[in-house]
Amino acid sequence: MFSAKLKRTMAALALGGAALALPVSAMAGVVVKSTGPSSTQYPVGTKLDDNAMITLKPGDVVTVLTAEGTRVIKGAGTFRVGDRPQIASDRFASLTRKRAATRVRTGAVRGDTDINATNPSLWYVDVTRSGTICLYDLATVRLWRPATGNVETYRVAGQDGTSTVEVTFDDVAAVAPLDPTRLPIVEGNDYVITAPDGSTSARLSFVLLPDDVETPDVLAEALIAKGCSVQLENLASTLEASAEGAA
Repeated sequence: MFSAKLKRTMAALALGGAALALPVSAMAGVVVKSTGPSSTQYPVGTKLDDNAMITLKPGDVVTVLTAEGTRVIKGAGTFRVGDRPQIASDRFASLTRKRAATRVRTGAVRGDTDINATNPSLWYVDVTRSGTICLYDLATVRLWRPATGNVETYRVAGQDGTSTVEVTFDDVAAVAPLDPTRLPIVEGNDYVITAPDGSTSARLSFVLLPDDVETPDVLAEALIAKGCSVQLENLASTLEASAEGAA
């Protein structure tokens, strides 16, 4: 006859064995960048799990973000999505740090004289790119310009033209704050940025993100859902470059 202790031990082992026998759910990822002949088969926003197999042609590049890392898959051939993820957590953290906008002062971030400089934060508003901008806080908007070296003043106005504010960048500053008391940013409203030469630099609208949008895959899905394509492009390109550099 089995002792009560032995029965409990056997029951625990059986339960543990059953748990090990259960299938492990595959981690889902989201396509954030897709170029090449097969881009229509794997458009931005497509969800793929680790076990998914994709077939690519020469010239294809598909970038997939998951909670664990970035996968850059290049054709030609058939590939398992979950093979060889590249972790870019440090780059993702610096790119998406929420407190970046609240602590930056005019002149505190130096830019690059190269007009192809990359926006260092998803939460800085590029004065040269039009689109919908996702932010966590509409009261701490920071503008970013690609090139420094000159003192420049941009004008930001509501679409109706009733409210206008000037934002001046010092010669070494790439980032400058927008004064919320002079021009409150309202979700869903349209705004126009005018460059120093008087031309229209960007047309923008803003939407709020919930605070729990933090992991790469969840953030990517939120940016896609809300139409924040400029930030999605920055996120995808930066993490793709980091992943390829780590390979």
